[in-house]
This record gives sequence, structure tokens and C-alpha cells, in this order.
Amino acid sequence: MSSVTGADGTTVGASAEREAARMWHDMMTIEIPVVEKILRTVLVYAVIIVLFRLSGKRGLASMNTFDFVVVFLLSNVVQNAIIGSDYSLLGGVVGAATLVAVNALMNRWLAADTRAAKLLEGDPTTVIEDGRVVRRAMRRLGLRSGELQQAVRLQTGGSIDTVERGSLEPDGRFVIVPDPQAAQSTRADIDRLEKRLAAIEELLRANGREQSDKG
Repeated sequence: MSSVTGADGTTVGASAEREAARMWHDMMTIEIPVVEKILRTVLVYAVIIVLFRLSGKRGLASMNTFDFVVVFLLSNVVQNAIIGSDYSLLGGVVGAATLVAVNALMNRWLAADTRAAKLLEGDPTTVIEDGRVVRRAMRRLGLRSGELQQAVRLQTGGSIDTVERGSLEPDGRFVIVPDPQAAQSTRADIDRLEKRLAAIEELLRANGREQSDKG
């Protein structure tokens, strides 16, 4: 590579080469031991799982403005705990690969061990019983009545008093079981409406035939 001597006597080409070498060194050299990088990532992952487990299933069911603020700030809070003094590209790759690998192993473990899944994820919590809200469970989960009513409307189109049983699953999903009697009455209402519409259509056709005969 040709080089040009600058006014201050430095070689421009050699300086560019040194700058490029330093750049690659900074990107590819991990500033802390790889084992420490992996341990930091695993420990932070475990701490976050515990925090979400303690916060309850409600945080997974529906996130409001305050929940989003916590999630955004949480990522910044734990960032330094994961990267330490290392800002290299290779260090980031090691951390990301560790997170993906640990999460995959965790999912496989929970799928194979039901006791571990029950311990880490918990059991479903009944929040509606025979058309009535279970207030104690609502307070324990930190759920609002509006959130529960919205879940019922989205799944059944009805109200809480038409639900036989409703529960909040460990993964934050609402499972709503409609009252069979309410479902039957709704079907009967639709049948009656269809019959009335058929009668109206027949009456309109009869009127049309009568008008045509007069004409």
C-alpha cells in the first residue's frame, strides 16, 4: 500500500492501517473472560425470571403504560450487569448466543418436567366462578374488573354473568368457559330472529305479488 507523508511528517497510509487494525481489535477482542460473560448473562436471565414470577401472571396478561415503562427501563438497568466493561462486537455475540441457548434449554426442561413447570410457572387461577368474579383472586393478581370484562367480551361477546368459569393461565392467557344455558339461549334467540326475518320476507313477497296482480 502506498503511503503519503503529511505536513507533520506522519505517514497517512500507515496511520490508516493502524486505525483499521485498532478498530478490528476493539470489535473482536472481549475485554472480560468468556466464562464471566456467560455467567453474567445466565445470572441476569435467572434474576429476571424470578422477578417476573414474583410479579404474578397479571403482568403477562395485559400490559398497561406503567408496565411498558418498567420493561423499557429494566433493559437499561440490567445492561451493564450483562456486558460489564466489555463493549466488543464478539462479546455481544457471545451474550446473545448464551441467552438463546439458555432459553431453549429452559423450554425443553419445562416441557419434559411437569413439576419444574408447575414450580416456575405456577397453576391457573380461577377469576370467574358461575358468573361471579372471584374478588380474592382478582386482588391477589392485581387485575382490574375492566381487564376481565374486556377478556370476556373478546372471547364470548357476552358479559361476566354468562361465564361458567374463567381462569388466568400461567402464561397470561385468559381461558373463558361460557355458561351452557346462556349459550343455548343465545342460539335460540338467533333461531327466533331467523324465523321472524323469513316471515317478513314472505310477507314482502306476498305484497309484491298482490301489487303486480292489481297492476
